[in-house]
Amino acid sequence: MKENVASMIVFLLLLFLNIRLLKGQSPPGKPFIFKCRSPEKETFTCWWRPGADGGLPTNYTLTYHKEGETITHECPDYKTGGPNSCYFSKKHTSIWTIYIITVNATNQMGSSVSDPRYVDVTYIVEPDPPVNLTLEVKHPEDRKPYLWVKWLPPTLVDVRSGWLTLQYEIRLKPEKAAEWETHFAGQQTQFKILSLYPGQKYLVQVRCKPDHGFWSVWSPESSIQIPNDFTMKDITVWIFVAVLSTIICLIMVWAVALKGYSMVTCIFPPVPGPKIKGFDTHLLEKGKSEELLSAFGCQDFPPTADCEDLLVEFLEVDDSEDQQLMPAHSKEHSGPGSSKLGTHHNKLNAYIPAKITRQRRLHPAAFLNANPITAQR
Repeated sequence: MKENVASMIVFLLLLFLNIRLLKGQSPPGKPFIFKCRSPEKETFTCWWRPGADGGLPTNYTLTYHKEGETITHECPDYKTGGPNSCYFSKKHTSIWTIYIITVNATNQMGSSVSDPRYVDVTYIVEPDPPVNLTLEVKHPEDRKPYLWVKWLPPTLVDVRSGWLTLQYEIRLKPEKAAEWETHFAGQQTQFKILSLYPGQKYLVQVRCKPDHGFWSVWSPESSIQIPNDFTMKDITVWIFVAVLSTIICLIMVWAVALKGYSMVTCIFPPVPGPKIKGFDTHLLEKGKSEELLSAFGCQDFPPTADCEDLLVEFLEVDDSEDQQLMPAHSKEHSGPGSSKLGTHHNKLNAYIPAKITRQRRLHPAAFLNANPITAQR
């Protein structure tokens, strides 16, 4: 009997679920946290996008816990940030702390949980746009007229104490133009714009960005009419610079062509080779070795044919003197040994020509090493 009752209960539950499914009812889809933003690095807000509700009323709950903690907290304020949002006041905001945030969706058919989002307030700062944007055309006496742009930081941001440092960017365009002209202003809250078209109505906007974070949205447009006597964009300056540069280039080319040098040689001059003081390479190329050696103080080197002839002539003269002396000597020493001396004299006459011939075969440089005293003898 009990088994029949249990089977009946299971059957009714399955029937109830089938009826719900036929009506299109199901557990909710997974929500998605798409943005977290802090306007001044003191508070922040997170927004999520709901998934499918499953055809049933769905309740969304945001929960979070800080990194390193196990205690889970629920969103402190669901109203300030608007629908599907959670606002964290100063009381619930900590700097240099990572928040791990999830959103739970629940209905009668079940529940689903979003992917966790990790939030560090320091890196999600997106300030409000600057306020009090004012435009003014100024005509100084000693300078050109210009457009003076001024603004104030966002109201919620504390820039005086240095808690948050902002950088600014300006954009402007003629009213009928399609593209904006952008100028980076840095940390200053005023900017000077030159070179605008006279007689045009200009639209101007400004935005700001912290050191770590995102650009704010652009401020509301402010407009100003530029007077007709405003200086036009001075294109003539650039034309003058271009013409002057062209003239200088032509003069350089003409000067190079006049001197017969190529442009490459003028720009990249050749590296000079090593030189010896007093050494003329042109003499070596022309084969004038005598002039080359004379530059080093070596006179008549190597010896020429005339030097060799003079040497031979000297030997021949020296030989003749010996021949003249020998008879006198023989007369003074006439006696039994005179025949031996005459024989020796004949041998000497036969020896001298052979010696002269052998001296001629020697290289002329060999005479340079000879002893001058020996040569005179």
